[in-house]
Amino acid sequence: MGPGSVVRETHGAWQVICHTPPGAKEEKCALVQRVTAEDRPNVGLTVLFFGEDEKLLRVQVPLGVLLPIGLGFKIDGQDVGSAPYLRCSRRGCAAEAVLQDEVIGKMKKGKDAVFIFFVTPEEGIGIPVALQGFSEALASLKK
Repeated sequence: MGPGSVVRETHGAWQVICHTPPGAKEEKCALVQRVTAEDRPNVGLTVLFFGEDEKLLRVQVPLGVLLPIGLGFKIDGQDVGSAPYLRCSRRGCAAEAVLQDEVIGKMKKGKDAVFIFFVTPEEGIGIPVALQGFSEALASLKK
């Protein structure tokens, strides 16, 4: 989210963050969680999920990832696919995917997700993201 973002609510591991983009009439809200790898304090990611209409998952990862492989995604140990990287900036690289209802349902019921990015074709770094509170946070976007 951009400057002027406000944390509206917190549900479990997720924050509901809102801001009004320049020129927009309505504010835009997303579910946000920032996490750091337990064994690598300088390696973290930010997960954003944009609500009901878009169903867009955006994950910001550090620079230095291998771009062609994309970002892997598991829920409760089950592989649910990968997301392509769309752009990189000084802050990192962003992968995006529009999620199917089936995947959103798994996120609502699941305990944790793992996002896997690769620094070499053989070395993937998996960072766990808690799904606790996702369902409630998602419901609060509809208000």
